[in-house]
Amino acid sequence: MQVERLDGRGLTVTALLAIASGRSGVEVDPAALRRVEGRHAMLQQARAQGAVYGANTGVGANRHERTADDEERGLRLLRSHCAAVGPLEDDITARAMMAVRLNQILAGGSGVSRQVAEALAAALHDGAVPAIHSWGAIGTGDLAALAELSLTLAGERPWRDGKGPVTTFGATDALPMISSSALTVATAARALQKMQSQVRASVVVAALSFLALRGNPEAYDVNVHRNRAHPGQVEVARLMSRLVAGSVAPVRIQDPFGLRVLPQVTAPAIHAARSLDDAVTAELNAAVENPLVTPDGVRHHGQFHTATLASQLDAVRGAFLPVLSLSTARLGLLMRPDLTGLRAFLAAGPAGSSGLMISEYVVQDLLTEIRVGMTPTAAGTLSISLGLEEHASFATQGARSLRTMTQLAPTLLAAELLAAVRALRMAPGRLTAGPLRDAFEMANEALDPSEEDRPLGADLERAAELLPRLGAVLDYSSMGLSSSA
Repeated sequence: MQVERLDGRGLTVTALLAIASGRSGVEVDPAALRRVEGRHAMLQQARAQGAVYGANTGVGANRHERTADDEERGLRLLRSHCAAVGPLEDDITARAMMAVRLNQILAGGSGVSRQVAEALAAALHDGAVPAIHSWGAIGTGDLAALAELSLTLAGERPWRDGKGPVTTFGATDALPMISSSALTVATAARALQKMQSQVRASVVVAALSFLALRGNPEAYDVNVHRNRAHPGQVEVARLMSRLVAGSVAPVRIQDPFGLRVLPQVTAPAIHAARSLDDAVTAELNAAVENPLVTPDGVRHHGQFHTATLASQLDAVRGAFLPVLSLSTARLGLLMRPDLTGLRAFLAAGPAGSSGLMISEYVVQDLLTEIRVGMTPTAAGTLSISLGLEEHASFATQGARSLRTMTQLAPTLLAAELLAAVRALRMAPGRLTAGPLRDAFEMANEALDPSEEDRPLGADLERAAELLPRLGAVLDYSSMGLSSSA
């Protein structure tokens, strides 16, 4: 098994999710642990010399109140902040949260004690999973969820899966441990990986639809796209040109938008995914705790505010939605006999058969569900903690919304795949050699070959399961969408 070394500086989204899923083990860089130990000593010294937020004061609106110095102080703070409710996060997300928090601690700014950092590393190494509830954050720190993790490490809550270590939380460990948006970052990382996989698959599915519809490849001429070379657009056009090379002669001078504007619509999603990857990677390796222990002393600040992450999550959701709506447009094209030269709704059997008619209802249902959750998180406002905390990024809600999109998108793309494969079965002479034939054969083997009217649910489920494999048939590294992402 590959082992990822965490040092607070070099963790990537791909490595994070390999750790979270158990594909990679984890070890901690000794130098990073020494850095943790040194910064903890600096926090203790600053605390002895004056007021340090959360170390010898209350938190939030209680920040001016000096606190008693007793062994239970840290645990009281964790218990009071352990207010998360709602559904439990799945094991991979919970472990991703643990890995994010550990790597951030190793960056050296938290002041958390070495023993707490080592206990978290041991739990991650041993495969232990805490019970983490979803709700309770607003993009300024996943305080409630991380309090659950902390109390699990402290032995006050049971591990959901496996058996992790039990450690002691000192008076200055509690606030630094929970001062992070690790769950939000983990959620964003997982949703980003799925979105990238789905964008890759959407290009392959669209190319199959192009063959079925006998499209005109002029729309993908690179010389056209160089004249307005937005990021990624030339690469998408070049890829589509390669995919559909050798296709049958086009039957139209120009195609409907579902085919013709694919590079223009897909490129922004790719660009937004790159930018979100950069933002998430920065968060993975960030020292964000308040107060922050620096080589020059302890600083109080607002670095925990995840405005950049929130804005990138808004951007990627806004750019991904048109990719999905364009897929529904191509599904509509595949239903039309004037465009396919086949029966309406790709039906077979007696006159009046419905074929794939109802799949359009399914995708419009899904697309509307996605649209309902498209409100930008930046539009949110609040005033909490006696009015002293009057702004939030709501990146947490943006990450969850992207996760919801990626949960609904596979069935939506699967409907187009199902129709494209059926059309190419009916007109096999439209297939080309190369990667698209490989993709078609993969789908053709997995999907039920019968064409009579019947329930379509099982077909859509099987087609959705195929998408990650379809997306991996090509090399997307030049587009920032490598198949390992």
